[in-house]
Amino acid sequence: MDTILVTGGAGFIGSNFVRVAIRATSAKVVVYDKLTYAGSLLNLRGLEQSNRFAFVRGDICDRLAVLTELRKHRPYAIVHFAAESHVDRSIDGPRNFLEANVCGTFELLDAALAHFRTLDDHEAERFRFLHVSTDEVYGSLGATGRFRENSRYEPNSPYAASKAASDHFVRAFHHTYKLPTLITNSSNNYGYYQFPEKLVPMILLNALSGRPLPIYGDGRNVRDWLFVEDHCEALLAVLKRGQVGENYNIGGDTERTTIEMVDAICDTLEAERPAAANPVLRESGIKSYRDLKMLVSDRPGHDRRYSTDITKIRQHLDWKPRFRFEDALRMTINWYLANSDWCSAVQRGNYDRRRLGLLPPQGAHAGGNRS
Repeated sequence: MDTILVTGGAGFIGSNFVRVAIRATSAKVVVYDKLTYAGSLLNLRGLEQSNRFAFVRGDICDRLAVLTELRKHRPYAIVHFAAESHVDRSIDGPRNFLEANVCGTFELLDAALAHFRTLDDHEAERFRFLHVSTDEVYGSLGATGRFRENSRYEPNSPYAASKAASDHFVRAFHHTYKLPTLITNSSNNYGYYQFPEKLVPMILLNALSGRPLPIYGDGRNVRDWLFVEDHCEALLAVLKRGQVGENYNIGGDTERTTIEMVDAICDTLEAERPAAANPVLRESGIKSYRDLKMLVSDRPGHDRRYSTDITKIRQHLDWKPRFRFEDALRMTINWYLANSDWCSAVQRGNYDRRRLGLLPPQGAHAGGNRS
């Protein structure tokens, strides 16, 4: 049986990819995950019943542990999601992002290369290392233009800088050591199992509980929104048909300002669970979820606009988003409404939806903790 090793497979996009891969392929999927605050076995519930799923708790920074699992499972592909991923947290503690995203990716690459060199010719021909990255490495756009695969890297946040560095290491391992790598850079994801620090679940859960809906700056920052199942299907296409050594942009062709996105969440929630029927809002005299919107101080270094050109993956790999934005957002919101137990469990002791990413007092050390 073919095997895929998925690092960070207990996180948001990783866990969705595991489900899509098990559904769409005949491969066994081995998840390798450290289980930090945003990674949870709850994201993989139900999969333990499949003989095509296995879980290993481990840290990608531990090269020997990774190599042990590679030798044990002999995967034909490594799909690398494991990373610290929240921009606000990278502002609070950039050192964690350096260690996980840069050093961790290096150790994983080093272990993958050692494994690759033990493969026979047939196995080596099939082997792939797919590095899942972000469009944030390209920096910020003005009112026009789109990110293309040859766009210059200009990361503006510690998170983006750490992902840019990891992209460069992946590229270097291909060109120097001939490790068969692929890189994808995706736009903003939304969907099932997303930790509630991110915009869509945070706005949804705040609205349900009658809390303010914080919108950074003037709310006119633009992002390209991508449904996570579309992203996972694109990753399978890259894994199956992508050209070794290439990078592919993945986007949803759905640009929205922050205010437009928050309004869309509020309006979809209103249709599924009207504010008038919400006892918390009724007791507070709030008639509409939109009434909870509040502009707050902007994020430091906040990129103004992202827009992702998906011409290459569309033309070369015959992929395009399958879900309409309105349908995917409704599916997402209904999933959170139906899984309030998951929402409570993953936040407990980890996150209370307070604002992160505020600059420390002048003169304070910006390295963050080492925990």
